[in-house]
Amino acid sequence: MNPVGRSLRASDRTGSVDLFGAFYEDRYRAAVRLAIALTGSVAVAEDLVQDVMSDAHRHWARIAEYDNPAAWLRRAIVNRSVSRHRRLAVAARGLLRLGHQTRLTVDLAERDWELWDRVRELPARQAQLIGLVYVEGLTIESAADTLGISVPTAKSHIARGKDRLRHELSEWRTP
Repeated sequence: MNPVGRSLRASDRTGSVDLFGAFYEDRYRAAVRLAIALTGSVAVAEDLVQDVMSDAHRHWARIAEYDNPAAWLRRAIVNRSVSRHRRLAVAARGLLRLGHQTRLTVDLAERDWELWDRVRELPARQAQLIGLVYVEGLTIESAADTLGISVPTAKSHIARGKDRLRHELSEWRTP
Protein backbone atom coordinates (compact mmCIF):
# COMPACT_ATOMS: atom_id res chain seq x y z
CA MET A 1 0.00 0.00 0.00
CA ASN A 2 1.20 3.51 -0.80
CA PRO A 3 2.26 5.26 2.46
CA VAL A 4 0.33 8.35 1.35
CA GLY A 5 -2.93 6.41 1.43
CA ARG A 6 -2.55 5.41 5.06
CA SER A 7 -1.37 7.22 8.15
CA LEU A 8 2.04 8.83 7.93
CA ARG A 9 3.93 7.85 11.05
CA ALA A 10 7.62 8.54 11.56
CA SER A 11 8.50 5.06 10.36
CA ASP A 12 6.70 5.75 7.05
CA ARG A 13 8.76 8.91 6.48
CA THR A 14 12.15 7.32 7.07
CA GLY A 15 14.22 7.55 3.93
CA SER A 16 11.50 9.41 2.04
CA VAL A 17 12.90 12.62 0.61
CA ASP A 18 9.68 13.82 -0.97
CA LEU A 19 6.72 12.29 0.83
CA PHE A 20 4.86 15.57 0.48
CA GLY A 21 5.26 15.29 -3.29
CA ALA A 22 3.74 11.82 -3.18
CA PHE A 23 0.92 13.09 -0.96
CA TYR A 24 0.29 15.93 -3.40
CA GLU A 25 0.19 13.63 -6.42
CA ASP A 26 -2.00 11.10 -4.63
CA ARG A 27 -4.54 13.59 -3.22
CA TYR A 28 -4.63 16.48 -5.74
CA ARG A 29 -7.35 15.19 -8.09
CA ALA A 30 -9.68 14.12 -5.29
CA ALA A 31 -9.08 17.46 -3.57
CA VAL A 32 -9.99 19.38 -6.73
CA ARG A 33 -13.13 17.26 -7.21
CA LEU A 34 -14.20 18.08 -3.65
CA ALA A 35 -13.47 21.77 -4.14
CA ILE A 36 -15.44 21.84 -7.42
CA ALA A 37 -18.42 20.31 -5.64
CA LEU A 38 -18.17 22.94 -2.92
CA THR A 39 -17.49 26.00 -5.08
CA GLY A 40 -19.11 25.16 -8.40
CA SER A 41 -16.10 26.42 -10.33
CA VAL A 42 -13.11 24.53 -11.69
CA ALA A 43 -10.87 27.61 -11.64
CA VAL A 44 -11.81 28.56 -8.09
CA ALA A 45 -11.44 24.93 -6.98
CA GLU A 46 -7.95 24.68 -8.43
CA ASP A 47 -6.89 27.94 -6.76
CA LEU A 48 -8.39 26.86 -3.45
CA VAL A 49 -6.60 23.48 -3.56
CA GLN A 50 -3.30 25.14 -4.47
CA ASP A 51 -3.65 27.47 -1.47
CA VAL A 52 -4.43 24.57 0.86
CA MET A 53 -1.59 22.48 -0.56
CA SER A 54 0.80 25.41 -0.07
CA ASP A 55 -0.24 25.56 3.57
CA ALA A 56 0.18 21.80 3.85
CA HIS A 57 3.68 22.04 2.40
CA ARG A 58 4.66 24.83 4.80
CA HIS A 59 3.41 22.82 7.79
CA TRP A 60 4.20 19.35 6.45
CA ALA A 61 6.34 18.31 9.43
CA ARG A 62 3.30 18.71 11.70
CA ILE A 63 0.64 17.50 9.24
CA ALA A 64 2.62 14.36 8.39
CA GLU A 65 2.37 13.38 12.07
CA TYR A 66 -1.44 13.31 11.92
CA ASP A 67 -3.13 9.92 11.77
CA ASN A 68 -4.75 10.91 8.49
CA PRO A 69 -3.24 13.89 6.60
CA ALA A 70 -5.85 13.42 3.85
CA ALA A 71 -8.57 14.18 6.43
CA TRP A 72 -6.73 17.41 7.31
CA LEU A 73 -6.65 18.27 3.61
CA ARG A 74 -10.40 17.67 3.18
CA ARG A 75 -11.21 19.72 6.28
CA ALA A 76 -9.02 22.59 5.10
CA ILE A 77 -10.76 22.58 1.70
CA VAL A 78 -14.20 22.62 3.33
CA ASN A 79 -13.19 25.44 5.66
CA ARG A 80 -11.71 27.52 2.83
CA SER A 81 -14.77 27.05 0.63
CA VAL A 82 -17.09 28.09 3.47
CA SER A 83 -14.96 31.17 4.13
CA ARG A 84 -14.98 32.04 0.44
CA HIS A 85 -18.75 31.67 0.21
CA ARG A 86 -19.25 33.87 3.28
CA ARG A 87 -16.96 36.58 1.90
CA LEU A 88 -18.76 36.56 -1.44
CA ALA A 89 -22.20 36.60 0.18
CA VAL A 90 -21.26 39.57 2.37
CA ALA A 91 -19.79 41.39 -0.60
CA ALA A 92 -22.80 40.66 -2.78
CA ARG A 93 -25.23 41.89 -0.12
CA GLY A 94 -23.17 45.06 0.21
CA LEU A 95 -23.17 45.61 -3.52
CA LEU A 96 -26.87 44.94 -3.74
CA ARG A 97 -27.48 47.66 -1.17
CA LEU A 98 -25.87 50.10 -3.60
CA GLY A 99 -29.20 50.27 -5.38
CA HIS A 100 -31.65 52.87 -4.09
CA GLN A 101 -33.81 51.81 -1.18
CA THR A 102 -35.46 49.04 -3.18
CA ARG A 103 -34.59 45.46 -2.39
CA LEU A 104 -33.05 43.44 -5.19
CA THR A 105 -33.78 39.74 -5.48
CA VAL A 106 -30.75 37.70 -6.41
CA ASP A 107 -29.98 34.03 -5.85
CA LEU A 108 -26.38 34.45 -4.71
CA ALA A 109 -25.48 30.80 -5.12
CA GLU A 110 -26.30 30.90 -8.83
CA ARG A 111 -25.46 34.49 -9.67
CA ASP A 112 -22.23 35.30 -7.80
CA TRP A 113 -20.29 35.03 -11.01
CA GLU A 114 -22.55 37.54 -12.80
CA LEU A 115 -22.13 40.07 -10.03
CA TRP A 116 -18.36 39.76 -9.99
CA ASP A 117 -18.20 39.75 -13.78
CA ARG A 118 -19.86 43.17 -13.63
CA VAL A 119 -17.42 44.37 -10.98
CA ARG A 120 -14.51 43.15 -13.11
CA GLU A 121 -15.92 45.13 -16.06
CA LEU A 122 -15.40 48.34 -14.12
CA PRO A 123 -12.22 50.32 -14.70
CA ALA A 124 -9.37 48.71 -12.75
CA ARG A 125 -9.18 51.28 -9.92
CA GLN A 126 -12.93 51.18 -9.35
CA ALA A 127 -12.95 47.37 -9.22
CA GLN A 128 -9.91 47.32 -6.92
CA LEU A 129 -11.46 49.79 -4.52
CA ILE A 130 -14.81 47.99 -4.47
CA GLY A 131 -12.96 44.75 -3.76
CA LEU A 132 -10.91 46.28 -0.96
CA VAL A 133 -13.85 48.07 0.66
CA TYR A 134 -16.67 45.55 0.18
CA VAL A 135 -14.78 42.26 0.19
CA GLU A 136 -11.83 42.97 2.47
CA GLY A 137 -13.84 45.36 4.66
CA LEU A 138 -11.24 48.14 4.54
CA THR A 139 -12.18 51.75 5.12
CA ILE A 140 -11.87 54.03 2.10
CA GLU A 141 -8.85 55.59 3.78
CA SER A 142 -7.15 52.20 4.23
CA ALA A 143 -8.02 51.15 0.68
CA ALA A 144 -6.59 54.42 -0.68
CA ASP A 145 -3.42 53.84 1.35
CA THR A 146 -3.18 50.27 0.05
CA LEU A 147 -3.37 51.50 -3.56
CA GLY A 148 -1.14 54.51 -2.95
CA ILE A 149 -3.76 57.07 -3.98
CA SER A 150 -5.34 60.01 -2.20
CA VAL A 151 -8.54 59.61 -0.21
CA PRO A 152 -10.47 62.07 -2.45
CA THR A 153 -9.38 60.12 -5.54
CA ALA A 154 -10.47 56.87 -3.88
CA LYS A 155 -13.85 58.38 -2.97
CA SER A 156 -14.30 59.54 -6.55
CA HIS A 157 -13.49 56.08 -7.94
CA ILE A 158 -15.83 54.39 -5.43
CA ALA A 159 -18.66 56.81 -6.27
CA ARG A 160 -18.27 56.25 -10.01
CA GLY A 161 -18.05 52.48 -9.56
CA LYS A 162 -21.14 52.43 -7.34
CA ASP A 163 -23.08 54.55 -9.82
CA ARG A 164 -22.21 52.20 -12.66
CA LEU A 165 -23.03 49.10 -10.59
CA ARG A 166 -26.30 50.68 -9.43
CA HIS A 167 -27.25 51.04 -13.08
CA GLU A 168 -26.06 47.51 -13.94
CA LEU A 169 -27.74 45.94 -10.91
CA SER A 170 -31.04 47.63 -11.67
CA GLU A 171 -31.34 45.13 -14.53
CA TRP A 172 -31.55 42.34 -11.90
CA ARG A 173 -34.74 43.68 -10.37
CA THR A 174 -37.67 41.32 -10.41
CA PRO A 175 -40.31 42.44 -12.96
